Amino acid sequence: MQNPLQITFHGIDHSDAVETRVREKVAKLEQFFDRITSCRVAIESHHKNTSSLHHKGDAFHIRIDVAVPGSELVVKRDSDEHEDVYAALKGAFQAIERQLKEYVARSRGDVKARAHA
Repeated sequence: MQNPLQITFHGIDHSDAVETRVREKVAKLEQFFDRITSCRVAIESHHKNTSSLHHKGDAFHIRIDVAVPGSELVVKRDSDEHEDVYAALKGAFQAIERQLKEYVARSRGDVKARAHA
């Protein structure tokens, strides 16, 4: 990656364990496509009364921005109250992985543009 990974926490305490998980997920994205130029991950709590990442019942908003040549891929995902932060991250990274795979397929010419009727 040309620019360092940026991980931010809003409304919650920083967690080394969560940061490690994010770094693992980003490393997996780089295995699919090694020309990612930058990646930003924001983890935000919607619950104003707690700063903990590990309580179910809190809603989390995850935003992932991945810059690739000629495009930027963005995922915004809100968890429900039954998910912890790890489940929210998993869902967000699955979505960005799908977008990245589609981008790679389009850039290789594997996917034809849809014809509009």
